Amino acid sequence: MNARRAVERAQVWSLLAIYQDWHRNDTRHRHTLIRKSILACLKNVTNSRLGRKAFIDADGMRILYNTSTECLPVRTLDSIVNTSSLIMRKCFPKNRLPLPTIKSAYQYALPHVPAGGPVEQMYNQPPGVDDVVDESDDNEDVELDTENDTENEEDDKDKNENDDIETDIAKLRPRHTQSRPIDELRVYERFFLELSEDFLDFDLSDPRSGIGVTPAPPLPKPPKPTTLPTADQQQDPHRPVPTPPPPPPPSTKDNQLVDPPAADPAAQARQLEKGEPRAPEPLEPQESIGLSRAPEKLLLLGETFSLSPAAPTTQDHTPQGEIGGTPRILEAADLSGSLGRLLLEGCGSGAPSVGGSEDGSVEQGVLEVPDTAAMLPLHDPELYIQMAKGTRSVPSYTEVAYPDYCGHLAPTTPEPILERVYGVQRTKIFQDIERLIHPNDILDKVVYDLDLPSCPVIDDGESLKFNSQFESGNLRKAIQVRKFEYDLILNSDINSNHYHQWFYFEVSGMQVGTPYRFNIINCEKANSQFNYGMQVLMYSVQEAIGGRPQWGRTGQDICYYKNHFSRSSIAAGGQKGKSYYTMTFTVTFQHKDDVCYFAYHYPYTYSTLKMHLQKLQEKCADGVYLREDVLCDTVGGNPCPMLTITAMPDTAGHTHLNQLRGRPVVFLTARVHPGETNASWVMKGTLEFLIGTSPLAQSLRACYLFKIIPMLNPDGVINGNHRCSLSGEDLNRQWQSPNLELHPTIYHAKGLLQYLNAIQRAPLVFCDYHGHSRKKNVFMYGCSVKETVWQTNINASSCELHEDLGYRTLPKLLSQLAPAFSMSSCSFVVERSKESTARVVVWRELGVQRSYTMESTLCGCDQGKYKGMQMGTRELEEMGSQLCVALLRLHRLTSPLELHTHTHTHAHTHTQLLEVENELIETQHRRCSVTTSPSTYVLDEDEPVLEEVDYSADSDTDQELQDPTEPLSDSEIN
Repeated sequence: MNARRAVERAQVWSLLAIYQDWHRNDTRHRHTLIRKSILACLKNVTNSRLGRKAFIDADGMRILYNTSTECLPVRTLDSIVNTSSLIMRKCFPKNRLPLPTIKSAYQYALPHVPAGGPVEQMYNQPPGVDDVVDESDDNEDVELDTENDTENEEDDKDKNENDDIETDIAKLRPRHTQSRPIDELRVYERFFLELSEDFLDFDLSDPRSGIGVTPAPPLPKPPKPTTLPTADQQQDPHRPVPTPPPPPPPSTKDNQLVDPPAADPAAQARQLEKGEPRAPEPLEPQESIGLSRAPEKLLLLGETFSLSPAAPTTQDHTPQGEIGGTPRILEAADLSGSLGRLLLEGCGSGAPSVGGSEDGSVEQGVLEVPDTAAMLPLHDPELYIQMAKGTRSVPSYTEVAYPDYCGHLAPTTPEPILERVYGVQRTKIFQDIERLIHPNDILDKVVYDLDLPSCPVIDDGESLKFNSQFESGNLRKAIQVRKFEYDLILNSDINSNHYHQWFYFEVSGMQVGTPYRFNIINCEKANSQFNYGMQVLMYSVQEAIGGRPQWGRTGQDICYYKNHFSRSSIAAGGQKGKSYYTMTFTVTFQHKDDVCYFAYHYPYTYSTLKMHLQKLQEKCADGVYLREDVLCDTVGGNPCPMLTITAMPDTAGHTHLNQLRGRPVVFLTARVHPGETNASWVMKGTLEFLIGTSPLAQSLRACYLFKIIPMLNPDGVINGNHRCSLSGEDLNRQWQSPNLELHPTIYHAKGLLQYLNAIQRAPLVFCDYHGHSRKKNVFMYGCSVKETVWQTNINASSCELHEDLGYRTLPKLLSQLAPAFSMSSCSFVVERSKESTARVVVWRELGVQRSYTMESTLCGCDQGKYKGMQMGTRELEEMGSQLCVALLRLHRLTSPLELHTHTHTHAHTHTQLLEVENELIETQHRRCSVTTSPSTYVLDEDEPVLEEVDYSADSDTDQELQDPTEPLSDSEIN
């Protein structure tokens, strides 16, 4: 009431004048309480929309900005600065995200659109609707208390911690249901040839006879229904329609793709004005692939690049263990300018050649590429190009990023978690406020834009040059706001209007020794590990030249905070008044004529997977049964590989064949979420261990039959998505009722598991590899009736809660083996919101007790050997191999042969297992007795972790390290 009266009586100007007078005269800061009281009045007044408008009209932004800037050097005035900052952030006018539409810059026509699904809702918006911002964003009295409002959707769930926990005992208890008849499931017999193979056609005296076994024939493709678009569909270009038959491939000339006819610029301009994304070309394998960019003097692990006549290819060998030596030579086309393109026509023997202009008049250069085979045994640049040519992408990529081409050499030691500098977030926020105070200092120049027909749009030598048009790349727009500061906007997942987290882009044209600030301004999550020491990844081509082809953590002044860009309710699930978040970092480039790549995490492309799988067969140990099948084709037409790994039988005799056929199955999957690239690196460590020569690997292969799908979402990975497939849906929410046409990899992966269940061979272990963006360490989620009930208030009898505790054995073993694994972060609670995930469906419908999601941090560890360190690819691969060791130990605890062959051995092992389980149950009871809130134990698969430092994305303070003995405040718990 008083605040409204102050606005109606035009007293906001008076309050500001009084505050300014006290600030000017209280030079010794003896009356800070009075100044804080005045600010408290202003804070209350600005809780309403009219109050914020009155504050702006009274020039309050400039007054508080100037007074706060003068207070910054005095640490004792932090409370005044923080309150002033809160008021300014609250009153900062909401801006429109500078995009024509929040839908992806690319679209893909689906076979059909599920009724009522998110894709249909997105494309059924009435014509002319602005989906970037809506009227409610400026007309609602929102964010009344920015200091306490975290805008965290996950935190909102925490306020009612038990609401999401399943409380129906009947639903919790696993049920062995077969939703598909056995006759329909027999189609999957082809992927289990080893269970019926008599091995008479194998030369078992040859230790490599089982490597590269002939794959199973592909699954029959279902007939596609012929569906004609309606009149509405024909009028609305946004609406996905059934994919038409692909047109004939583009004509070629001299092995080079001939550019298609240029589109009508006027029509494209009208399309962009309407907010319509560009429609992609049909997905076809690329006949011509190019290295994405090259500096004028490109050095790739060797000699200086020069614009000189091509030199002959040499065949000298590189000394063992040394990067460099006499390089392979590529003939380069016109590389004048720092962004010359290198179009690779093909890969024959030796290095791929690089074509020049059509008339052959372009001066030729020499691009030298090193032989890194000694250091990177699973990487081959020439093979990578071949794999990339067969990869189908929606944007029809014709370029290859240098890090993917040259490979990544993991550093020998992990990099430390970045220690955050006090006041960095406040400094960044004040710099953003300066944009409103001094608008004439802002350049606002678009230098890169996927929504424009030609990209990049600016090449004047005064700006950085950007590129993201390569496999897994994601950067939609770059805007130069100051000479050395850029706002970056990420692309939405295809057929979606959100999921902005994964980024992978290239930068060149930089000045050496100059700090550049990069702001990713359309992040969606309410907090991030970037506030707790996580750094971005950077790959320098010039560093690779010097013998260090590796991704490294980089960036200073990193923080993550809520910004002033309004998030439309269309993209926020109907919630009004939401804002985007900014992830900002500063980088100082060290090399002249460099080309650098930035990524959210260590990239791992689909073409990289295909290359690694082929190299694994070459490096495979003797005595391994290794078969690579194609599970199915994705929506985008890319094969989804599946591996079978086990040990070859010693002979074709009945005893040895029965031993092979009786091995328990371990089913592993990864990369259902494209942005969680660490899952692929963990999977790489698992695969390398399984085909290795160590005695442990040999024993493991003899114990289990492994079925592995290393990449469940190839389309999402290829096209730079963060979470979805081309269907615009999260595939890890489709396991209950997958659609054959829209979710083929999930449909067939579940079919494999259902077939195993039907023949009484359900997996002993199912594990889906994931990455976690807001927790540290590596940990597991499992499923337990008892532990779920413990977190609720429902009453259940002891017989209803009877449960084998074997589901905890594997995580416990991992906590003993893997320094990055944290048992305390594991959770075995079943939540309603996760009922359609792989972990819960495999547990509930197929009765697999040991069904897990294994989460690996995108940041680092806060316990164990790697405490205070960020996770690198070496540590991630180590985690994958340690899971294998844990599985071997699990076999020794659970194998019927070892448990029942000898009575004494059985009794001893059974006692040992009971001791482990008793220890686990006692630990759980202790945890329950001291737990004051279920939220400290029930952790969502993407919830924030409790940190020692509370750097809220909404706060304006940078708190010191908290004493771990002190209790957590409410804000820290949430």
